[in-house]
Amino acid sequence: MDVSASENLPNNLLPAQDASAQPLIVIEPSHSWLALDLGSLWRYRELLYFLTWRDVKVRYKQTALGVVWAVLQPLCTMLVFSLFFGRLAGVPSEGLPYPLFAFAGLLPWVFFSNALANSGNSLVGSANLITKVYFPRLLVPGAAVSAGLVDLGIGFALLAPLMIYYGKGPSLSILLLPLLVVLLTLLALGVGLLTSALNVKYRDIRYALPFIIQLWMFVSPVIYPLSFVPAKWRWVMWLNPLAGIIEGFRAVLFGKSLQWELLGVATALTLILLIFAAFIFRRMEKSFADVV
Repeated sequence: MDVSASENLPNNLLPAQDASAQPLIVIEPSHSWLALDLGSLWRYRELLYFLTWRDVKVRYKQTALGVVWAVLQPLCTMLVFSLFFGRLAGVPSEGLPYPLFAFAGLLPWVFFSNALANSGNSLVGSANLITKVYFPRLLVPGAAVSAGLVDLGIGFALLAPLMIYYGKGPSLSILLLPLLVVLLTLLALGVGLLTSALNVKYRDIRYALPFIIQLWMFVSPVIYPLSFVPAKWRWVMWLNPLAGIIEGFRAVLFGKSLQWELLGVATALTLILLIFAAFIFRRMEKSFADVV
């Protein structure tokens, strides 16, 4: 057909265009066994920053005390635990003043519990964002976990004067503290990825999370030392990676000997859980926008 003649034809009479000649972009999950597209995560690193900052601002928006809540939660819990478990129940504290012992355990626990609660509900809470634009969905629970690091840093700022008050100075082993923070963050991320993905499909997770978090605290050495657990039941604590991390926090903060075997098991379990959670998350990711 002559080109000049075709220009005068109505649109519905124009020759059909070859659809295969049009550019087409297909977004699909990775087929890697690890199922982590690290390159994509790196390209969207600025989005992770903005999502994290959004979570921090939303958390304290329209609150009278603001970031003071990051200190009040572990501080008030420490006072209650010191009264009931330290003074009335006589729970041992391995030679440390019980308030200091409890606060050192509460710092990683409060971070972990808040990160788990926030990341577990993060995908459902970001439904409008997920259904409108594409980005690695892993960034949503990742930002919820990262936002908790701000509260953790504020908590450590309060721990310093407590250590001075009780006359407990740090030792060189405190240089290992950043590694323990990284390990704790990876554990929170692994559990957060798993629960957030399952929560999209099974909304029962939302109601089960507070119960799971409450039980997890009592099977972790937050209010008692690991040595307080009878020897025949201590193997259960070894299956809880949070137990080794909390014990590691106390060891590096107060110059006690690290239980390297316990910490090694906690590290291995954390990495296995993170890989498994990432695999499940990426397999379920393609249906998030349809069912969220």
